[in-house]
Amino acid sequence: MDRRQWTAFYLSAPPRPPLTFVFGHMINIDHITKNYGAIRALDSLTLIIKQGEVFGLLGPNGAGKTTTIKILTTLSKPTSGRAAIGGHDVEKEPLAVKNIIGVAPQEINLDKELTAEQNLRVYGMLHRLDNLGRNIKDILELAGLSERSNHLVRDFSGGMQRRLLIARALLTKPKVLFLDEPTVGLDPQVRRQIWDLVRNLKENGTTVFLTTHYIEEAEALCTRVGILSRGRLIALGTPQELKGEVGGFVLEYQENGNTRYILCQSREEAHRLSQSKKGPIIIRESNLEDVFIKLTGERIGPAE
Repeated sequence: MDRRQWTAFYLSAPPRPPLTFVFGHMINIDHITKNYGAIRALDSLTLIIKQGEVFGLLGPNGAGKTTTIKILTTLSKPTSGRAAIGGHDVEKEPLAVKNIIGVAPQEINLDKELTAEQNLRVYGMLHRLDNLGRNIKDILELAGLSERSNHLVRDFSGGMQRRLLIARALLTKPKVLFLDEPTVGLDPQVRRQIWDLVRNLKENGTTVFLTTHYIEEAEALCTRVGILSRGRLIALGTPQELKGEVGGFVLEYQENGNTRYILCQSREEAHRLSQSKKGPIIIRESNLEDVFIKLTGERIGPAE
């Protein structure tokens, strides 16, 4: 088929139907591909995320997690494919999409010369929100920052700034909240405070789409997880489903100075296999990183 024939065939093809809202489905992603020159950041990503779900996109740096969020929040256009949030096409109806989402980016972009209350007030005024004073008070309470409302953000710890960033994203009462690496660089205690905040949102029915490379975070928060590797979705399911596919237990042992792993279906199997290994051994339950290693041969690892 030459170019002229291909053009005629393409133009004669019926248009693809719009991505309409299906009751219970909040996010529809239909074969999204994103290229940056010769680099393919996303490769035909397809997902359906349900209303009220906490969905985690898991993968190492460069897997395509942030690119996915940028497309879904109208900050970047896909090379091909489509996506819709609440029935609104992210390319054709960007304003309608922005009206129902909140975004807490990985970078802290608060005004550090303003107080917490002032940061939220400026944001609320830009979005022309009603009952702003009451909403700010409620959001600061939800984020555990009521007592610091009149303190300058520059004096906040990293964890407090992160909570304020999420609070700002919630000020518009979004149907969908996007969290890009919400606990990166935070110590374990502060990380768990963020987790509590996300759990409260889930109880209130907010759909949460988060990206993370922290295995424990995905297992603690997410109703379902998608694992990205080099722009491709390689696994999708609940944490328990994904771990069950590779085995419930892992035998770790040392060999020639390297740590080796054997995935086992039961603790008894791991114990039996350990009898032939020398040196220190560990038998533990499997986690999502074991799933990733099984599928790709690589580790997810923390951010640099």
